[in-house]
Amino acid sequence: MRLEAITWDRLGDLLAERLRELKTADGGPWPRVALDGAPAARPGDLAERVAEALRIRGRPSLVVGTEGFLRPASVRLEYGHQDLESYYGGWYDTGALWREVFGPLEPGGSGRVLPDLWDPVTDRATRSPYIRLPPTGVLLLHGPLLLRHWFPFDLSVHVLLSPGALRRRTPEAEHWTLPAFERYEQETDPAGTADVLVRADDPRHPAWRG
Repeated sequence: MRLEAITWDRLGDLLAERLRELKTADGGPWPRVALDGAPAARPGDLAERVAEALRIRGRPSLVVGTEGFLRPASVRLEYGHQDLESYYGGWYDTGALWREVFGPLEPGGSGRVLPDLWDPVTDRATRSPYIRLPPTGVLLLHGPLLLRHWFPFDLSVHVLLSPGALRRRTPEAEHWTLPAFERYEQETDPAGTADVLVRADDPRHPAWRG
């Protein structure tokens, strides 16, 4: 694949410009964007950068991280702290994401989005207030393994790490999760299916296709 070298600031600006003209597939007023990548790829950093670039352009947005929608530890860790199948398919509360994030942004929806539901540190509900995203506001949802679900994204961005970079940048205590990302590549092909691909093996010098 051919990728073009770019800076993170320039990438944020280009994505923001693209989102200014983005139309939703369902005709609703709220574009929904995926920023997909393993935790080591830090897709949340890119989401925040895009949000700031949109703010400067007068376009509202809301950054939501899937880490705020982890299931309670009693469910998430039912089969142990390093159960790969649970991590791949059961750690994140996709039902809550549909109900609290995507549902309100359907045509005719209220626009009232819950930014997070569960705090994995305290293992308690966050009790965060709902946030009303105004019409034309952009949802920027970031997290791992996003494109294996049928979420109604209007634009998808995948932040890619090579297997070597992924291993180097993932804390050793989390190396047990690495086969999940290998499986994700094989089953979903996020690099091939995402609308925008960002390669971040060297975090100082990203490259992109989009």
